[in-house]
Amino acid sequence: MNKPLRRIAIFCGLLVLALLIRDNWIQYVRAGELSTHESNRRVTIERYANVRGNIIVDGKPITGTVDSKDPFYKYKRTYVDGPMWAPVTGYASQAFDANQLEKLEDGILTGNDDRLFFDRTLSMFTGDKKKGGDVVTTLSGAAQKAAFEGLGDKKGAVAAIEPSTGKILALASTPSYDPSSFAGYHDKDAKAWQALEKDPEKPKLNRALREIYPPGSTFKVLTAAAALENGKVSDINAATKTPEPYILPDTNREMVNHARGCENATLKYAMEVSCNSVFAKLGHEVGRDKMVEMAEKFGFNNGEIDTPVRAAKSVYDRNMDRPQNALSSIGQFNTNATPLQMAMVAAAIANDGKLMKPYMVEELRSPDLDVLEKHEPEEMSRPMSPRTAQLVQEMMESVVQSDNGTGGKAKINGVTVGGKTGTAQHGELNKARPYAWFISYAKTESGSPVAVAVVVEDSKATRDDISGGGLAGPIARDVMKAVLDGKK
Repeated sequence: MNKPLRRIAIFCGLLVLALLIRDNWIQYVRAGELSTHESNRRVTIERYANVRGNIIVDGKPITGTVDSKDPFYKYKRTYVDGPMWAPVTGYASQAFDANQLEKLEDGILTGNDDRLFFDRTLSMFTGDKKKGGDVVTTLSGAAQKAAFEGLGDKKGAVAAIEPSTGKILALASTPSYDPSSFAGYHDKDAKAWQALEKDPEKPKLNRALREIYPPGSTFKVLTAAAALENGKVSDINAATKTPEPYILPDTNREMVNHARGCENATLKYAMEVSCNSVFAKLGHEVGRDKMVEMAEKFGFNNGEIDTPVRAAKSVYDRNMDRPQNALSSIGQFNTNATPLQMAMVAAAIANDGKLMKPYMVEELRSPDLDVLEKHEPEEMSRPMSPRTAQLVQEMMESVVQSDNGTGGKAKINGVTVGGKTGTAQHGELNKARPYAWFISYAKTESGSPVAVAVVVEDSKATRDDISGGGLAGPIARDVMKAVLDGKK
């Protein structure tokens, strides 16, 4: 063979070798990755080839499956009260993938999870069609309905937790969307999706878990706990030696109060009427590092809180100067929190200082109802001593029960309710319409069955009429009442 032919033969041999290596790499090394890749249409076709399992609330499915009459995608997802439950379920769409519980528990719902191998194998012998398993949630249908209807046409969110276990009882977000509207693979589904994507109100945003807001005066319960834990206050009925006006440290700027009687007020009275000066002064006295430490015990600055849907990170700045820390101590500056985070704060206080990890999946079940996995409550941290928690409870209960208190609209006859209002300023020079907050818990002889956080991001009320007690308080009351009625 002459030299040119030899070179061509060697070159062709190298090409064949490269092709064989590449083919084997794809078929064996990357087989697992490619078989589940989101761009692999076979994955989506297989996902909707069988009846999908359900997401369960109060023992009943809030999802369903129908024949989609499509040659490729046999079954389509349906939802019961889709807009109300969308922040919990997320969506499962033939065209646009899935999110939240529908995505995170897809293996169970489709029946493809390794734990369902026996069920799949058995169906091959019995001739039964493959079916997905169920995801049983901790949610209360009554509490969710109260939260969703309470928000109504207002933009906002509600999170409710059982303090003793961390079970999430309600997770509402408005405006919302119907996951059924784009569950298929047709033009009308694409149009519905595009309309949601372009909507400036962001109905697909889960505000209860994924949006952060300045918590305003609701954060004062955390500042009070920090002051008590660090020995800056020992008697909540003693004068705090707060001047009027109170000048922010290292500045000539006065802290503005929107309540009367804040000069030298007791901590209990300052909580009742929400004195900014008292809590800004206490936050400064506790100091940034100790305030950060307390906030982080409650879950702030933690970007890995999973419910199992991951919540956005709530923030208490670790690098602030002294005046900024004073402002942050009343829930302003760049302090931000999700509604879930503030429900966790209220829950830890109601649970005598013990914070339980929040979760909303109770158990995973096979198609024949065998329990594959059951969630056990897990302690997350202990931000404060039982004694401190009880003192903060006393103050929060005074916010609701006292004639001076700003939270009177959260009262429930025959039930002890603790709460804290908040009206959070934001926007350039604080000119935007404020956020209305309310955090609370209800307490019976057997303990506290529910803690709630409500934020109303926008409303039709005029700026001067927006208040946590007026807008958010009644929503929290109705959610608590729904939980209490379910315990009877």
